[in-house]
Amino acid sequence: MLNNQIPTYDSMMNPALQALHELGGSATIEELFNKVAEIMGLTDEQLEIIHDPNRGSQTEIDYRLAWTRSYLKKYGIVENSGRGIWALTPKGLQTQKVNPKDVIKHWKEQKSLLAKEGNQAEGKEEVEMSWKEHLLQTLLKMKSDAFERLVQRMLRESGFIQVEVTGRSGDGGIDGKGIMRLGGLLSFHVIFQCKRYQGSVTPSQVRDFRGAMVGRADKGLLITTGTFTKDAMREATRDGAPAIDLIDGELLMDKLLECNCSGMKA
Repeated sequence: MLNNQIPTYDSMMNPALQALHELGGSATIEELFNKVAEIMGLTDEQLEIIHDPNRGSQTEIDYRLAWTRSYLKKYGIVENSGRGIWALTPKGLQTQKVNPKDVIKHWKEQKSLLAKEGNQAEGKEEVEMSWKEHLLQTLLKMKSDAFERLVQRMLRESGFIQVEVTGRSGDGGIDGKGIMRLGGLLSFHVIFQCKRYQGSVTPSQVRDFRGAMVGRADKGLLITTGTFTKDAMREATRDGAPAIDLIDGELLMDKLLECNCSGMKA
């Protein structure tokens, strides 16, 4: 089974630590994911396996790497901010490698101590997984127009103006447009497309979107509740072609929480 070929969370501890060092001591979840995949030489096939197709679009690597981050955090060598940035602590900056067995032992000792004190904090990671799964299921069950309105609001909360939903047919697959203002001085016309499914967006879909946006906007934003294949991510930033920003299901849920949009009804 291909799942057995995917690295375990403990085998990703040192690659994650190495990745943070190579990225200058801090990284977004996406940057960390990509660097770990590069360091470990993971294949597209491995990267695209879904953890539980019945519960969401999170990939198996994403799921295991989330536990890797949590273990390293408990060990005191990484920390994370409310904006999803993971960084090395002073201890982490001085640490090049760890013994995964020591990290796991420390986790178990801390969990046992918290349980004795009646502290519920040890369940934080499970709670985070749970709310994301619940939110994703809500997004997948939403009517198409409700989902687009939700994205419209999220973009407004993120600094877009003149956000308009243009529909789902007869327009090359473009679902909306808006203007992003930077510091009140610069503005960019942006076209966005929403894809609402659990699968992976392919390079051809990114190319189709780019073809539809050429001459109509300065930037393109491709949003999905699923994931993007490795080749799709490469295509989005291909040299000589207009860059397209990507928001996958994980980032979408984080953004919805950040802008307090996650409570919207279907």
